[in-house]
Amino acid sequence: MRSLTLAVMLLTAGPAVAQDVEAGKLLYGDICAACHGLDATGGGPMTEALTIAPPDLTNLTASNDGTFPIVRVVFQIDGRDPMMAHGGPMPIFGPYLDGAASAVLSAPDSTPILTSPAIADLVAYLQAIQS
Repeated sequence: MRSLTLAVMLLTAGPAVAQDVEAGKLLYGDICAACHGLDATGGGPMTEALTIAPPDLTNLTASNDGTFPIVRVVFQIDGRDPMMAHGGPMPIFGPYLDGAASAVLSAPDSTPILTSPAIADLVAYLQAIQS
């Protein structure tokens, strides 16, 4: 049953789109940099107002045994796995990141991940800046 549900989701989600790192960088600057910093190391101007310091997003791969945690990143951004540091489901920037689940990313085990094109672009940027 699960594979049938997945197949239906993939067929109705629309075509996969290529991720655009530059578009992701622009989104990051608009909606993430205030907390995570322009360099994504966690030192944005809003840091002092937060009760939990934003993490360094440039070492996600290094802190996960050399594998970018794509599922965890997508799920935190789209709210499927909310981070309480953000006050609940992240992001509060819905108009920027909403959209039909038309981007198909691939988890390390090749499981497809459906998400919006904007989130796919943002994740592509985060992958590109890993140290």
